Amino acid sequence: MLIQQDMELGEKLAILADAAKYDVACTSSGVERKGKPGQLGSTVAAGLCHSFAADGRCISLLKILYTNQCVYDCRYCINRRSNDVPRAAFTADEICRLTMEFYRRNYIEGLFLSSGILHSPDYTMDLLYQTLWKLRFECGFNGYIHMKAIPGADPELIRRAGFLADRMSVNLELPTAEGLRTLAPSKDRKRILTPMRQIQRGIEAQRQELVPYRQGRRFVPAGQSTQMIVGATPENDYQMLTVAEALYRNYGLKRVFYSAFVRVNDDSLLPALPGGPPLLREHRLYQADWLLRFYGFGAGELLSERQPNFNIFLDPKCDWALRHLELFPVEVQTADYNTLLRVPGVGVRSAKRIVAARRSGRLDFPDLKRMGVVLKRAVYFLTCGGRMMYPVRMDRDFITAQLLGEEKRRVWDIGRQDSFRQMSMFDDGMLSPVPSGEDRRSAVWGEL
Repeated sequence: MLIQQDMELGEKLAILADAAKYDVACTSSGVERKGKPGQLGSTVAAGLCHSFAADGRCISLLKILYTNQCVYDCRYCINRRSNDVPRAAFTADEICRLTMEFYRRNYIEGLFLSSGILHSPDYTMDLLYQTLWKLRFECGFNGYIHMKAIPGADPELIRRAGFLADRMSVNLELPTAEGLRTLAPSKDRKRILTPMRQIQRGIEAQRQELVPYRQGRRFVPAGQSTQMIVGATPENDYQMLTVAEALYRNYGLKRVFYSAFVRVNDDSLLPALPGGPPLLREHRLYQADWLLRFYGFGAGELLSERQPNFNIFLDPKCDWALRHLELFPVEVQTADYNTLLRVPGVGVRSAKRIVAARRSGRLDFPDLKRMGVVLKRAVYFLTCGGRMMYPVRMDRDFITAQLLGEEKRRVWDIGRQDSFRQMSMFDDGMLSPVPSGEDRRSAVWGEL
């Protein structure tokens, strides 16, 4: 379907914001750039005012596509070439106008810009680059920008764009090359990994000061990320987590995002998903991803060929602890930081507080609670001064039964969410159900 001409800006915004809703790679800025005289915006501290949908998606940025016209025919994509959907395209001036006006009205704190492939990767990447250049140098916008790099585009265009964006991402889409061949035959793994490697090397060269700043700007200062679709292809959780671990290790990614597959096209090669999008599976992958990045776990510790999928009733950390009861209970007064991190209910911040506090005195369970330890999980795996909070039988079935009381309710809540609506900037944020205080803390700090 051809791009509709003579559309009003509001109509374009409705189409191209909705078309971007399945891309979840929005995140905090990760950079500390202050405002400058004559320019608008900054990224210092909490430079982005975050909002989260009920399924955990960050929707704090103006998230749009340059165009939803696309030459590719990926079977899982609503914007694929063969779909009969309304097509629209912004101009660079229109995106600049939207970004500046929404920012001045305090609706947004930054821009997330992606695009379908219009004519060719080079043509599309040049449009995105020209848009960012206008926004930075003609409009004086100094706020956060997350931009998608287009696989197959000229490396020079990607390099230039890297000095204008804060974060760049190249979507892996599907975890295996076979999955891409089946559902996205126009794409291949090498074309996706090539710009990812280029961005990694550019960031590293900038860090080592091997390349100069360009017009006073660093190259992709907030790092790069990617996204994988969960449930569109037969890969198990172990395969997906192993791929994520390799991306962190070999490409220096800041984040791997997981997007539960939503069947928006009627296609025989797509799974039926009678129970709806696999939101719980996505949730478990995010929990495990946090353990990879901040808790020192490896993918092979959490899952294996014999146990390739996560426990639907227990979070990955609790499940791991129950499979390794020989390592517990852990003594709070003597355990090192890395050992404390592996205790369910102890997070990064609370582990640091424990290590600091025990230098000046003995700790007891009320002290741990004040430090942020989630005692309803930790009591089965911790001792203070050689004693547990109350007598506990170190038996896997017994402890599992105690933990499942709360977890079964959470699993049901997550599984029934209907949250694939793109949140409007004018929503009042009244989500249902309202996340508990503990859920909010876990989402922000990863206190697992």
